[in-house]
Amino acid sequence: MSNTLTTGENMNVLQKRPAPAAAIDTSALTAADYRLPVWFFGFEGVLAAAFDILGAFPSAWPVLVVLLAVNITVSLTMMRGRLKLAKALWRGKETRRVAIALVVLRIGSHFALNALGMTVTSALGHILFAFVMAATTIGLLAYSQHTAIRTLSAATAP
Repeated sequence: MSNTLTTGENMNVLQKRPAPAAAIDTSALTAADYRLPVWFFGFEGVLAAAFDILGAFPSAWPVLVVLLAVNITVSLTMMRGRLKLAKALWRGKETRRVAIALVVLRIGSHFALNALGMTVTSALGHILFAFVMAATTIGLLAYSQHTAIRTLSAATAP
């Protein structure tokens, strides 16, 4: 192999040349292609645990506000193509049940603990509650996504 140029060759790296590319068939997307990335569930888990994170670390509110803004920005930009899944999720009764269950779990657990005389006031208690709320949120969202993708797959199957 020779490193020399033959007659007619051009070494201009700035010259635009058409790159051979195959056409991308976007109609071949399956419902599984709408799957949400794992890091998105992390955002949701942190936001679900925000009440207890603030209970343990009151000065963490600016970080939570930034995470909320990043979550909204990412949802409206990078995950724009997954709107079909999001609409399917919110149309489903299960997702609404999950959202209501999380609110009931949050309020109900604190009322139950108050009734038993065990109010969560320590940082450790709030951290434990934050982990439980984050894990519950992530688990329920993953289940809802699985159910919605299964439904979308069945709807798009011939």
